Amino acid sequence: MGSEQKLTLRRAALQALECANALEKVQLVHAIAEDLPLGEMEVLESAVGRPQRPELVHPSRVPTRKLAHPEGRGILLHSLAHIEFNAINLALDLLVRFPEMPPQFYVDWLKVAKEEAYHHTLLCSRLAALGLSYGDYLAHDGLWQMAEKTKGSLLARLALVPRLLEARGLDVSPAIREKLAVVGDTESAEVLDIILRDEIGHVTIGNRWFNEICHNESRDPIEAFETCLREYTAPQPRSPFNFKARAQAGFSEEELAWLMQVELEQSAQ
Repeated sequence: MGSEQKLTLRRAALQALECANALEKVQLVHAIAEDLPLGEMEVLESAVGRPQRPELVHPSRVPTRKLAHPEGRGILLHSLAHIEFNAINLALDLLVRFPEMPPQFYVDWLKVAKEEAYHHTLLCSRLAALGLSYGDYLAHDGLWQMAEKTKGSLLARLALVPRLLEARGLDVSPAIREKLAVVGDTESAEVLDIILRDEIGHVTIGNRWFNEICHNESRDPIEAFETCLREYTAPQPRSPFNFKARAQAGFSEEELAWLMQVELEQSAQ
């Protein structure tokens, strides 16, 4: 890596991205100073680092169980911790894969990486309270598979990760939070409150940069989003939608109206 003086923000992000130890990855992310020089404006080739556990399997093999049972809560919290671990890597990958963006782009996604690392730590603490650790259950790789599919297009990455898959978290988090509260797990419910608050900000950042690229390329954001859904065979947005959170996250009135139409069509099926 060279001397500490030569460390750049993007190379520090690369170091964290390639780290395979989950705890060390979190520590490396938090250690990245925002005032580091960005460094070379080139694609930094990377290999995402992940621990040997959890074992990654098809989504149908990931276990589920009712939240009234402690194991059910453990499985859910493990799934959420895995999502947040992937989200750390997704933010870091944006930092190293896409050069020649304005400096604020890298500041924004470093902030996201640090908050995702914080979320992962909070969820691991809740797992520990149940006598569990990250890696104890099977998990799937859907989020990172989308990162691989979109690695050649920043527009597609922003459309299909923060604006599609992560925005889905805005839709489902309130219901999950309520289920945890109903079974008496108020500590985990409070963690979900923190995550929802921060994820609104993350989707806001995704929307901001997606819209800027659309503006620079003279493209309509809805048209560009629909094109990405088709070209990358991505899953369609699924109702119900959290319109309040999506509005807070920067979805335009036209996009919200488009989602309302999607919701009507899906409810009629």
